[in-house]
This record gives sequence, structure tokens and C-alpha cells, in this order.
Amino acid sequence: MELRALGSADWPLWRELRRAALADAPHAFRARLADWGPREERRWRARLVLPGAYHLAAFADGTAVGTTSGLPAGDDTVELHSVWVATAVRGRGLGGLLLGAVEEWARRTGAARLRLGVLAGNAEAREMYLRRGFVVEGRAGEGEGAELRMTKRVER
Repeated sequence: MELRALGSADWPLWRELRRAALADAPHAFRARLADWGPREERRWRARLVLPGAYHLAAFADGTAVGTTSGLPAGDDTVELHSVWVATAVRGRGLGGLLLGAVEEWARRTGAARLRLGVLAGNAEAREMYLRRGFVVEGRAGEGEGAELRMTKRVER
């Protein structure tokens, strides 16, 4: 397994990963594949040039199989976004590797905590976050779109 930080020139790879995530696990994201058209280069690049953000791609045997982003959220907090690992490679520790890399980046930037939202029905992701030390802080919304808000203190 290998991780690589992404920059604006990597927008085609990020597009591939994001579209793969939305196709592979539509139950895990609020966004839908139709929301992220394949030809909107400006929109794809914009995500990768957000000030202070950290974007990762994960590879297994040279194939892109996972992604996540860390975005500054103010108040010494980093927001974890768009965590995805391809179904074919789940259970091999790649999710933990991605989370650990964002946590290390957050530590280097001086963040005091990580925050994320996970759809309440996404038990597999919720369990991974709990194993990595996140705690449930609250719930937002109702029904299928309900989201659990989770946080973790960044140890220095």
C-alpha cells in the first residue's frame, strides 16, 4: 500500500477516485455520482487547491484504490472528508493508513482535533472511526441523511 499527496495537477486522478467512490459506495456519501460530472475540470481543480487542505490517494499494486482529504475548519480543527477505500481492498488496513496520515498532517499543522461526519447508517465506517479513537459528539438531521458528528483529539 502506498499513499501520495495530491496537488492541482492531479485533478484527473482525484476525479477518477471521487467518481469511483460515489459509484462503489453511494450509501456512504451525501453527494451522488450525477452531482460530479466527468468534464467539469475547474470544479475538480478547485477542490485540490483549497488553502491549507491536504488530499491523499491510496494505491495497491499501482492501482488507485482509496482517498481522503483533510480540510482546515478553524478553531484548531481539521475536518476529515471523503474517506473511501475500494470494496476489493477493504479489510487490509488501508482506511486506518489514510486516517493516520491525515492525523499526522493535522499534528504537523498544529491542529488540536479532527472532526468528521458519517452517515448514521454507515456502520462499517463508523466502527472504523471508533477503532481509531473518534467519539460520537452528536447527530445532525433525520432519516437517511442523518449524520453522526465525531471528533478525535490530536495527540502532540
